[in-house]
Amino acid sequence: MELELRRHLAAAAARRPRLPMIDGDMQDYALTLDKFLDHAARWSPDGQVVTAVGEGRVERIGYAALRDRSRRVSAALAGLGIGKGDRVATLAWNSQAHVEAWYAVMGMGAVCHTLNPRLTEAQLVAMLTQSEARLLIASADLEPVARRIVSRAPRLERLLVIDGAGQGADHLESLIEVETGEGVVWGDFPETQPSGLCFTSGTTGAPKGVSYTHRSSYLHTLRLLQADVMGITAADRVLAAVPMFHANAWGLPFAAPAAGARLVLPGRWLDGASLARLINDEGVTLAVGIATVWLGLVEHLDAHGGETPTLQRVIVGGAPMAPALMERIEQRLGVTVQTSWGMTELSPLGTCAPPVDPNRSAQLSGRPAIGVDLLITDAEGRALPEQREAEGHLHVRGGAVIDRYFGQSEKATSDDGWFPTGDLARIDRAGNLVITGRAKDLIKSGGEWINPAEIEAVINEHPSVSLAAVIGRTDSKWGERPVLVIQPREAADVSDTELLETLRGRVAPWWIPDTVIRVDQMALAATGKIDKMRLRVDYGDC
Repeated sequence: MELELRRHLAAAAARRPRLPMIDGDMQDYALTLDKFLDHAARWSPDGQVVTAVGEGRVERIGYAALRDRSRRVSAALAGLGIGKGDRVATLAWNSQAHVEAWYAVMGMGAVCHTLNPRLTEAQLVAMLTQSEARLLIASADLEPVARRIVSRAPRLERLLVIDGAGQGADHLESLIEVETGEGVVWGDFPETQPSGLCFTSGTTGAPKGVSYTHRSSYLHTLRLLQADVMGITAADRVLAAVPMFHANAWGLPFAAPAAGARLVLPGRWLDGASLARLINDEGVTLAVGIATVWLGLVEHLDAHGGETPTLQRVIVGGAPMAPALMERIEQRLGVTVQTSWGMTELSPLGTCAPPVDPNRSAQLSGRPAIGVDLLITDAEGRALPEQREAEGHLHVRGGAVIDRYFGQSEKATSDDGWFPTGDLARIDRAGNLVITGRAKDLIKSGGEWINPAEIEAVINEHPSVSLAAVIGRTDSKWGERPVLVIQPREAADVSDTELLETLRGRVAPWWIPDTVIRVDQMALAATGKIDKMRLRVDYGDC
């Protein structure tokens, strides 16, 4: 009986028509960034982009109208000769007009080169010279700087002004008023086409260009939207306090329209009073930015009173966070703080703490989401045999991780694709990343290494300290000795002896700094992180 059944099945299989061999049965749907705004315009047309314009005033626009305006910007740029692959630079704050320019440039296949207004003119000219940008789009209040840059950058052909009153031939608004956007084609190129160019902050070395592709930023956006990462939904109102000129504002101008969420942009107003007003007026539920921004908000509320009742979550990145600061933010704002870690070279998010985690702490930078892999190595780049609870050098790879720096022929990764981040780290048993320091920040004293990050973590717990940094100072006997630089909290009164005493028993005795330097305002880099290069110049050879 069993033999007959087998023969019957074999005969039936033989009579079944054979299908032709083909490569795949799925559509070739290019992962290009214009699709996010197209999606928002069609399915969340009334979802808004809101921009602070000063003195408590805002401007707002729906996604459908924003897409229409952005396509008209594409038409205007095409009329000026901009085409696929051309670099268009922006020197602008977080605003509606900047978002429109982003999608216009990227949608038509050109490359958006974002510039940081807080850099020096010489630095900006050097970056523009390297990128060979043909056109510069600048916020109205940055026009004087922009015009000086245009005169010095050899390939720049024209300056267009955004924000402010739309008047004059050089104002982008004057150009798009006569455009309809009809005939503009977005996404007519491979998903591997470059979409953006951003230079690293240069806090530990010379800035280097990172060129993003449509595919890499599309995949990065999907990673942001995962529930255990940012988990943005259409019900959210997202404050992007991280600048659009820094690693694509962590991808928020893509993620918010992709989800249909309201995107709230602070313009150039990042002071505590302006942020508090904007959060409350727009009912912000999720706010994203570096720790110093939220410190300013907390200190404003402490000094002047007030609450932010709609705010539920704050995502912090940029540098490891002090536990005391995390606790202060959570208690004062009534929010959950999600710590994260990333780099410009990672598009930028690498890891993020989930919004619900009973074991979360400021020291943990979260777990990698799908699409990112981590590796701990020794100083020579060899993988450590035990990847959990072992400190070493952090490497990363993934679909949105750099392969080579802009304009360089040599790869930035190992032969098997691992990118060396320059961070010292360990991964705990639960898979959480713990950044323990920067390799370049280590201080060699008497032939032994001192890790400034461990000292800073202890000092930052002190209630009288707002910000702390430890740098190495040249020493004739030991080579280097640690120096503690602090920004005290307002009206705080703490002695050097009391500060240093908090370190005893928690770090090795010879790690304790020899000197404490107090500053009214901590030196911050252009991205808002503590500028240790500046601190070393000011205090490293005293």
